[in-house]
Amino acid sequence: MNFNDELPEESWLDDQAGPIVRPYVMTRGRTEPIRGDFDLISLIASIRPVGAKEVGLNPEHLAIVRLCQEPLSVAEVAAHLDLPAGTIRVLLGDLLDRGYVTVQDPQPEVDMRDRRMYEAVLDGLRAL
Repeated sequence: MNFNDELPEESWLDDQAGPIVRPYVMTRGRTEPIRGDFDLISLIASIRPVGAKEVGLNPEHLAIVRLCQEPLSVAEVAAHLDLPAGTIRVLLGDLLDRGYVTVQDPQPEVDMRDRRMYEAVLDGLRAL
């Protein structure tokens, strides 16, 4: 039995292949952003509009710039555009590199390198 006997050829055509191929094409095969490190809760905000003659941006890039007139998290952008978060991160890296968006990364509530935090945890454990 060969590969074609196991999977009918029609299962890879038209709309059925779209969800698999489309994000790959949008990112030109890239899986990592060219710039930036985007957490799912990082806030994205547009800082300038995209010019009409901008080369190298696809409709999803433009949609992100329009969506982020008010800050949105990476997860919200992905949900609005119905795209995987990994794809959104790559597209955001393009926009960040070109100066269309800014990123506000989440701030940890506690500095994990702060000795006082560990002392407070130990004191709490001793009090138990």
